[in-house]
Amino acid sequence: MMSQMPQLSACPSCEEPLESGDRFCGACGYDLSAVPAPPDDHPTLTMNGAGPLPPEEATDVNWPLVPQPEGAETAPTVHLPTDLPGTDSGGTPLPSDSPLPPTGSPVSPATGVRFDRPPEPDEYPLQAPDPRVAAELPTPAEGTKVCVACRSGRVDPDGYCENCGHAQPRERDHMEQESGPLAAVSDRGLRHHRNEDAFAVGQCALPDGTPALVAVVCDGVSSATRPDAASLAASRKAGESLLAALPQGTHPQQAMHEAIIAASHAVNSLAEEPATAREHAPHQNAPACTLVASVVTPALLVVGWVGDSRAYWIPVDRSSPPARLTEDDSWAAQMVAAGLMSETEAYADERAHAITGWLGADAYELEPHTASFKPDRPGVVVVCTDGLWNYAESAEEMAEVVPPDAMVRPLHSAQVLVGHALDGGGHDNVTVAVVPFPAPPQGAVIG
Repeated sequence: MMSQMPQLSACPSCEEPLESGDRFCGACGYDLSAVPAPPDDHPTLTMNGAGPLPPEEATDVNWPLVPQPEGAETAPTVHLPTDLPGTDSGGTPLPSDSPLPPTGSPVSPATGVRFDRPPEPDEYPLQAPDPRVAAELPTPAEGTKVCVACRSGRVDPDGYCENCGHAQPRERDHMEQESGPLAAVSDRGLRHHRNEDAFAVGQCALPDGTPALVAVVCDGVSSATRPDAASLAASRKAGESLLAALPQGTHPQQAMHEAIIAASHAVNSLAEEPATAREHAPHQNAPACTLVASVVTPALLVVGWVGDSRAYWIPVDRSSPPARLTEDDSWAAQMVAAGLMSETEAYADERAHAITGWLGADAYELEPHTASFKPDRPGVVVVCTDGLWNYAESAEEMAEVVPPDAMVRPLHSAQVLVGHALDGGGHDNVTVAVVPFPAPPQGAVIG
């Protein structure tokens, strides 16, 4: 027995209206015999919740017809299902302004469209503080440090915003300063969480009116408590002492010795903490740091140091030899001085950088080192911590990385030297001051 083809009102492929008995679509040629017959079962509920009509009543439903265009040669207009007015299974028109289903209902009773997905929110919650909310907060009092993230919260003494909790960048992470013809740059480096170096630069006039340039660089001892406070106190005190003594006629080398003593007292005072502070950290040493400084006048170059921070002499004429002006207070230097090891062997040892001299209450004995030089040609003094010279240890290596125009562009040169250390790995804090020799006359334009 031949099966009956399903009776369709429109082509399943192009929705072209069909007539009874069509085997193929007249518009697209779709094979209507390939359309499967509808199942015999009937749903117990229609989409709008009404029960199905009996078969004898369902045939009498007045379904809407697609209007035909005028003229036999004109193709009928293609209509979408939404173009026709909706009716229920009993032929009753559905209201056009049917409300959306109540919350939780997955189906619209008017259109049959499912609403399983919740409506998209107009806004999404922000991970960072909403600036519109922050704008409504009261404006902090004038002079209060404001958070760089939400720009409304006050920053607490620990460096965190009290509103959003954002950690604030530390002022000492990167510092640059020019003082007339000399300049200094300090950077935290790439491995340390804070900068424990500090510097002080300045200029003054000697009693005869000639200029004097002062640079002090300090490196906090990381194994001690509060090394950043130690380096800051020492650099400030030494700088202030030199700038006060030189205009009074004190010889630069004597002024340097006194400045180191004053810096030592400043660091020692940091150890005078309440007993409770020492109880919380009994295993830590007192605050400590190293120091290296230079004084440059038109005819004299003086350096002073305690620890392993260094000063180098780099002549403008690179055909002349450069020189290291300081000797480290370190285990390696002691081994070399005693003739027990060669310099190569000593600095290859893991104990090489263990310092034997520093500023601090726990120092064995304070031995300030000073030396004076009278160079016969112009050049620059590079005053730096081991965060730089670890990447240019010998005087020749340092001369290779100091820019040729360092005497007239000291800030740029200091930036280049810090960049050299960072490019090399930046394992430590990096601080360098570049001081031209001889000291230019007061008011001279550099660069």
